[in-house]
Amino acid sequence: MDDVYKAAVENLTEEQKNEFKAAFDIFIQDAEDAAISTKELGKVMRMLGQNPTPEELQEMIDEVDEDGSGTVDFDEFLVMMVRCMKEESKGKSEEELAELFRMFDKNGDGYIDLEELKTMLESTGEAITEDDIEELMKDGDKNNDGKIDYDGTGASTLVKKWIQSVSFRVQI
Repeated sequence: MDDVYKAAVENLTEEQKNEFKAAFDIFIQDAEDAAISTKELGKVMRMLGQNPTPEELQEMIDEVDEDGSGTVDFDEFLVMMVRCMKEESKGKSEEELAELFRMFDKNGDGYIDLEELKTMLESTGEAITEDDIEELMKDGDKNNDGKIDYDGTGASTLVKKWIQSVSFRVQI
């Protein structure tokens, strides 16, 4: 199992852990080894709002079943849930970024030009210099046409972070 996911399990809130434990416990009531079978795992995942295909479910099981028992203990289950949450959030954050980009693209042409960038920055009330604005524009303008594009893969990392942080401070 990937150590990154094991570490991420430690960052789950107590509420999340309790929710996962409650779902897990429902399916191990009759089990002697405090683990759920791969068949039961699909039921647990659906109960928690996930809807994996049989192939996805088998892949998830293979990734976390360290001892090859064909069952998933609670620690393995937590790692699996962290992976699911991460995959789910990837798509949402990209969708949300696209929506935010459209909101800041005042004239709807698919780009954020220098004037739109200035307007966004001024609306936050933050003190920002012309040099800062030009630096953001330079970072986001991948093809040097004077505009920040949203090309499906997203704007540059800096611009993504900036748009997301600004969206919480601006009345949209």
